[in-house]
Order: sequence, then structure tokens, then C-alpha cells
Amino acid sequence: MAKPKSRYVCQACGSVSSRWQGQCPDCAEWNTLVQESAPVANIFAAKHNLQGGGRVVELVGLDAPSALPERVVSGVAEFDRAIGGGIVPGSAMLVGGDPGIGKSTLLLQIGAELAKAGRSVVYVSGEESAEQVRLRAVRLGLGKAPVRLAAATSVRDILTTLGGETPDLLVIDSIQTMHSDLIEGAPGTVSRVRASAQELVRFAKERGTAVVLVGHVTKDGSIAGPRVLEHMVDTVLSFEGERSHQYRILRALKNRFGGTDEIGVFAMQGAGLAEVANPSALFLTQRGEAVSGTSVFPAIEGTRPVLVEIQALTVRLASGATPRRAAVGWDSGRLAMILAVLEARCGLNFASAEVYLNVAGGYRLSDPAADLAVAAALVSALSERPIASDCVILGEIALSGEIRPVAHGPLRLKEAAKLGFEKAWVPSGVKAADGIAVAGFANLRALVDHILGR
Repeated sequence: MAKPKSRYVCQACGSVSSRWQGQCPDCAEWNTLVQESAPVANIFAAKHNLQGGGRVVELVGLDAPSALPERVVSGVAEFDRAIGGGIVPGSAMLVGGDPGIGKSTLLLQIGAELAKAGRSVVYVSGEESAEQVRLRAVRLGLGKAPVRLAAATSVRDILTTLGGETPDLLVIDSIQTMHSDLIEGAPGTVSRVRASAQELVRFAKERGTAVVLVGHVTKDGSIAGPRVLEHMVDTVLSFEGERSHQYRILRALKNRFGGTDEIGVFAMQGAGLAEVANPSALFLTQRGEAVSGTSVFPAIEGTRPVLVEIQALTVRLASGATPRRAAVGWDSGRLAMILAVLEARCGLNFASAEVYLNVAGGYRLSDPAADLAVAAALVSALSERPIASDCVILGEIALSGEIRPVAHGPLRLKEAAKLGFEKAWVPSGVKAADGIAVAGFANLRALVDHILGR
């Protein structure tokens, strides 16, 4: 065996350095280089292997006659929606999220549903004992599901235990607790995480088992470990939400077998995660009368419309004070742009007022179609003129003050009509939907005049 050689590996990006440095030369992060030991390959053996050649690789065409494997429906419709319609056999998925957000609960529920449907499911926990996982299953009402549990941290032991068996689903909770005999070092280091994930992904491809890896996240929200970990797997899922809020959103950040624009919405309850068939009910405030500074925007997540409430507040300041601008769930740079357009094109004065913007329910918006709803909420807050509670607003604002059309306008209006909304403020040229009256505006000044009753 080759003599181990000391090296320094960056815990943020995985780059290797021969000596310790305070700052990683590749990702510029500070104090992330950690000493690790790894076997050094014999360069003469490597050259001999290259000169000796390898075995012939079989090449096949795209029109192979063999039937492609069908997706496995998990029994949790919101999860299947997020990953593209079901679990692909032989795929590797990485699920990340904040501690306590419900990753283990979700995967335990998915495994129980598959096991009840006659599928073979193995759940391996490196953080809890099998008895602790069983207690959670009993609390969720899944105690009788035929899911096989194990508590292990060695990838070699896990794969040896499975032997010649090919389960339909293998859950590893979590990849940061796993270690491989091929790499020396403590569990959780970059080299250990990479080696463990590589062995598990190879097992998934060779056996046709769907492998789900649970990943920890760093304080900035990214999945811990080397970036190459996300490149090794087929699907990367982010489980988002605030502990203080009831809802959870499962979002695909990478998906080789489907789109990345679908989301799954869940609500955390005492009996676990419940699917939310109508997410709009989570993000709309129930109020009996119209309130100034609020507007409703029909967002699009994949093929699903979601209605969210945008809230704005303006506070007048004494002369000379520096006004503050704060946005939660919305890009602060885009908020500054909309304020500039309102001042330059519509003659409104926000310079002496603090501006606060919030997307209700903790929802995060990045759709430019929300520009018009944000502008309407700001004008309503500044003038203290409420917008009708049965009205939805959508449209993109240009720097010239023009209101530009947006994608999926009819689908957004159709969803709003289903939820009882009767009016819509949209860009000019958008056709009316059944059950909802449309008012078109060519520019932002026309909308401001409409709100102010000019």
C-alpha cells in the first residue's frame, strides 16, 4: 500500500493544496483548508495501466429496442410533481434543507407509501438509531409500513448488507455522516463526502436502485460539501420554508429527468407533512375589508398558478432624515428601480418616506410579472387608497414606464377566477378570462391615475 501523503482540502469548493493557506486560492474563502490524508497513486502503475489498454465499451443507439424504465409513483403527489412525475429507477437524488425543516419526515413518509404499495424500501440513518426512526414513524402513523431500517455510517457495510439485493428505494440520512474505507479522514470532510457519494451513485446506476441522499446546508443556505456533489447526482431538491411558518416548499434546483420550474407544497402538521392542493390559500391573507398597501399577484411555479399577497408600507420622515428601503421576499434592487420609475414617470415623491415591502407568508418572488402588483401596492400605501380585494394585478414595468405583457396571462387569470376574484389589472392587449373582468393599462401613469381617481 502506498504511503499516505498529507494534503489540504478546501471544505467549501474541494480544491486540493499541498500546503496550508489562510485563503483558498480557488474560491477565495477564508480558513476553509483542512489537513487530510489520502493514499498516493503510483505514477508508474498508472502509466502501465494506460499503455495496457482497456476493455471494449459497447455503443448503442438512441433508438434502442429495449423498453425504458417507467417512473415509480411515490404516492405523495406533491413530491412527484416536483421531480417531474415520479422516481426514475437508478437515479440519484440529493435533498437539502435547513435543520428541522422536515427532510427526514418527508422521506420517511415517501418510503412508507412505497413500501405499502409493495416496493422494497431501505432507510439508513447515520444520525439516529433505528429505534429513534421507528418512534418517529409511529408518531406519524406509519409504524406498520414494511420499511427496513438500519443505523450505519460505513458505505462499505451498507452495500455489503444489501449484497445481491436490489431495493427500489435506498434513503441515506445523511451523506455527511457517511464514510468510505477508500479515503482516510473524519466523516463530513470533502474527500469523505465525495467518495461516499460516488460509491452510492455507482450502486444506483449498476443495480437500478433509486438512491436519495439527505444533505446538510451551510449557514448561507447552500448544500454542505464539495460542489461536485451536486454534479454527481441526477436531481438536486431544496426543501425550503421557515420554522415559524406552516408551509414547506420542495423545489428542484437540478433535474436530469424533468423540469426545474415545478414545486411541491406541504404543510407541517402534528401528523407530519400534509400535501397542499391549493397553495394560494397559504399565501393570501383573509380579511373582511380592503386595506391600503396590499395587492394580489398570480405567480406561476412551473405549470401551477399561485396567488400571493404583496404588502407595502410607507412612513413619512422629518426633513433631513435618511429614508430606509427594506424588502422581504422580493429583490431590493428591483424595488429601487420601481420607486425610481414611479418618481420619474408618475411624479410621486418617495424621497421623504421609508418604504417597506413584504410578500405574505414568507413566499419569495423573482417573477418580473410582479412589478405592476408591487407598484400598485406602493401607490396604495402612499396615497392610503385601498385596492379592491377582488382584484389581481400583473405586468412587467419598463424603465420608460411602459407596462409590458407577461407569459401565461390566461392561466394566471383562470386561477384567479377559480378563487373568486372578479377583476384584473393587466397590460393592454391581454384577453379577458371567463368570470373575470380585465382592465388594460399601457403605461404606469395610467394605472397611478386609476388608483388615485384622477
